[in-house]
Amino acid sequence: MHNFQANYDKILKVLKELDCKMDYLHQIRKPKLRDKQLIAIDLTSEYMGIDSECQLFRILPASLSSKIERSVYNRRKRKLFSFRESLRKALVKRLNKSEHCYIVDSMPLEVCKLSRSSRSKICKEQDYSLPEKGYCASQSSHYYGYKLHAVCSAQGVIESMDISPACVHDINYLKDIKHQLRDCTLLYI
Repeated sequence: MHNFQANYDKILKVLKELDCKMDYLHQIRKPKLRDKQLIAIDLTSEYMGIDSECQLFRILPASLSSKIERSVYNRRKRKLFSFRESLRKALVKRLNKSEHCYIVDSMPLEVCKLSRSSRSKICKEQDYSLPEKGYCASQSSHYYGYKLHAVCSAQGVIESMDISPACVHDINYLKDIKHQLRDCTLLYI
């Protein structure tokens, strides 16, 4: 579907079914665009593959763009992240209600080339989040960075994602995830 308004209406309808609350942030002046409507705009743009805010406001229907300014949209979107995440979890729980089989996969997240790893300052602010050297068997190469782990249902609904240091073996991640997902089959690819 290429019609933003039609996609927006469907996503807003689903969000209203998940949670009847329309506003999450306490604001003295009531905004023209409700919090749930802003989340629906954000999810619609993500669904349609619009990654540029400029492009989003170019194709946003006049009924929505007249209710919010671009800088205000950006600020409120950041403040609503935790509420958006709780809505995502509720939606995933609803979609994966009868799911008994999950697929686990990982991929390398390279921070920089291995030759630059000794002098790189990227992501080294905290000791617990230091990037590490790792090996990717599918690409048969060493890399410096992290490992992204994703757990999704057989229908393709992403249950959770996690980032670990590159040196952590996938088996160790499976041991951690089996405590979160009980009474189901985990398939590791």
